[in-house]
Amino acid sequence: MILQAEPSPIAFDPARAALVLIDMQRDFLEPGGFGETLGNDVGLLHAAIGPCRTALSLARAAGMLVIHTREGHRPDLSDAPPAKVARGAPSQRIGDMGPMGRILIRGEPGHDIIPALAPIPGEPVIDKPGKGAFYATELEPTLRHRSIDTLLVGGVTTEVCVHTTIREGNDRGFRCVALADCCASYFPEFHAMGLAMIKAQGGIFGWVSDSAALAAAFAPSPA
Repeated sequence: MILQAEPSPIAFDPARAALVLIDMQRDFLEPGGFGETLGNDVGLLHAAIGPCRTALSLARAAGMLVIHTREGHRPDLSDAPPAKVARGAPSQRIGDMGPMGRILIRGEPGHDIIPALAPIPGEPVIDKPGKGAFYATELEPTLRHRSIDTLLVGGVTTEVCVHTTIREGNDRGFRCVALADCCASYFPEFHAMGLAMIKAQGGIFGWVSDSAALAAAFAPSPA
């Protein structure tokens, strides 16, 4: 199967590929969550929801592995570095009580994935304490055990958790494709530059494609 992408098309086998949706959580996309406490317009992230739903439907129909990630911490904050908790000047910090429960705490309503992209039974959900999905998680063994070699990545934010995950995946030998319209940022200029960095220098971190190209790749060949 050929996926049109930059800097070049990439061939992939759906049986050895995974769709990885990064941190499409209420705490980042809905009012009252961590994203808003940092002073961001969370509405800017909503552009990625529709394309993510398209990619999710395509992957599920093809029987591909789908993995969801969530950034958050244990209730006692034992896995939250003090420097992370103290960083910046948000209106509320990690662990504080907000309208969706304690902010970025596992098990709280705000930590959950938005209903439009909710996992279905059988889809792994990786809880991560940091930006990258490989750090201190079971993502790598999950992929290795299923002989996955290609990651189609979407989620938020483009330049932070998506970018970190793609960099980590690249270093581990995975072929990583950012699905551009399935990603979003609170800063449109960071979104554009993050994608440009991935595909620069012949694809130094991977490839950049989108949900329309993914749909075309899965479309039946003309008779």
